[in-house]
Amino acid sequence: MTQTPYLVAHITDLHIKAGGKLSYRRVDTADALRRCIDTLHALPQRPDLAIVTGDLVDFGSEDEYRFLRGILATLAIPVRLMPGNHDSRAALRQVFPDHGYLFQVGDGEAAVHYRIDEGPLTLIAFDCTVPGRSGGRVDPAALPWLEAALAQAPDRPTLLMLHHPPFHTGIGHMDQQGLEDAGRLEAVVRRHPQVERVLCGHLHRHIARRFGGTVAITAPGPAHQVALDLDPAAPSRFRMEPPGFLLHWWHPLHGLVTHAAAIGDHGPAHPFFDAQGKLID
Repeated sequence: MTQTPYLVAHITDLHIKAGGKLSYRRVDTADALRRCIDTLHALPQRPDLAIVTGDLVDFGSEDEYRFLRGILATLAIPVRLMPGNHDSRAALRQVFPDHGYLFQVGDGEAAVHYRIDEGPLTLIAFDCTVPGRSGGRVDPAALPWLEAALAQAPDRPTLLMLHHPPFHTGIGHMDQQGLEDAGRLEAVVRRHPQVERVLCGHLHRHIARRFGGTVAITAPGPAHQVALDLDPAAPSRFRMEPPGFLLHWWHPLHGLVTHAAAIGDHGPAHPFFDAQGKLID
């Protein structure tokens, strides 16, 4: 077995608007994505792959997807997409027809489920979005597809991708638009121990929880973050906290390790020790 690591950049919740229009009159999501791409390119080890776990655009229009496609064309690594509750499956497929994995189980507004092998990893997207709703739902009719996709290669480390996290976070207004029937999904995941992570978006924050014998984890957003307020009655708000993404490092000896990375230029790396090995005070 090769000892070469494999790197997956996990970004989410881009919320791109056509023409670069600001979100909420203050958030430049297009510029945020460009800065994210610049940060990915500047990493000491460039990722082998980028995944985006939904909310690619804000209103699901073809104009938005065309604008997004133009920005993603500057990304020098392959990217795999899936929809979130802000997306239109049909418009996504219309503008990205060359992304064949989007058509594995159907076209138009059919759910975007897919299974693909990338390097040493298997990626499975399980689309639980419900058109016209902010929250998601596990479709019982789709679970046999997921079970078969997971059973296809039980020895390959697998990343299962959702948009909505399958757990409560304590952020009340987001939990109200969470994932219904997550217990059904958890039962399936528990039967397949090769699932290294359940990767999610929707929360615009870095949050983790045990789930189905593995770890379910959300990624921070490249632009705005949902305000961290654990009062169940807290208002729906966002903050311009430092943006970021996750970097999943797979190594055949060490398994999957997840790092949180900050977006932006934060200056050079500084030494802890001088040339003689003395700690710099």
